[in-house]
Amino acid sequence: MSSPEVPSLDEAPPGIDQVMPSVVDHVALARLYGEPLFKLPQDLYIPPDALQVFLEAFEGPLDLLLYLIRKQNFNILDIPMAAVTRQYLAYVDEIRAGNLELAAEYLLMAAMLIEIKSRMLLPPKKVAEGEEAEDPRAELVRRLLEYEQMKLAAHRLAEVPQYGRDFLRAAVYVEQALVPRFPDVHVVDLQSAWRDILRRAKLVQHHRISREELSVREHMSIVLRQLQGRRFVEFGELFDVSRGTPVLVVTFIAMLELAKETLIELTQAEAFAPIYVRLAYSPS
Repeated sequence: MSSPEVPSLDEAPPGIDQVMPSVVDHVALARLYGEPLFKLPQDLYIPPDALQVFLEAFEGPLDLLLYLIRKQNFNILDIPMAAVTRQYLAYVDEIRAGNLELAAEYLLMAAMLIEIKSRMLLPPKKVAEGEEAEDPRAELVRRLLEYEQMKLAAHRLAEVPQYGRDFLRAAVYVEQALVPRFPDVHVVDLQSAWRDILRRAKLVQHHRISREELSVREHMSIVLRQLQGRRFVEFGELFDVSRGTPVLVVTFIAMLELAKETLIELTQAEAFAPIYVRLAYSPS
């Protein structure tokens, strides 16, 4: 397979060294203004900070200390301060050369390690008889144990399946049944219809005082008989306004009991439409 021809040197952009051969027999280093470049320019300058990659392996000083201790199987309750401090300072020297702001937090912990080591070299303070001298490493051990517990808890939480990362919510379209289903009657609409019945009853109320014992079960039977053999009955037709408010109240309670026992159904074609009642077991 023949190599592709390279445009003549006369067609090269002005200011570019004429370093391209007439026939390309090796891979070009780059392309400049569409032309292949086979040799780097002599005056090419690459800044020292043009590309810098920094991988932050630790989340903080405690994370680094815990790594050094666990890696060498040191007893966290009896930390060899000299070895750990030496390794810790070696890591701080590396990151201080590249990122001084990040090293500041690590330098603070380094000062704390050196202080603990110096306190361990001093004679212990005198304590009361029967008491043990305070270990200078106690506070550091406590912080390391708490950090390790929180790190393990965060790791367990990260393993819990999360929506959008490990799973997605399934969306399934279910075709509705062909049999029409009337909307359920809202409580507000039922209250409005009941207030309208009461207003109509006040127009024909009597001033006769009498004592009448009314049975909810009896009026439940009356409502069922009125609905027998009829497909739909308007809500207001089931109330006899001429018998007064007590009868209306008992009739309303009887209808509520029948609806609770799923013996009747209350339906409404749309909002603000008349409410209809029918037997629950009657054919649609």
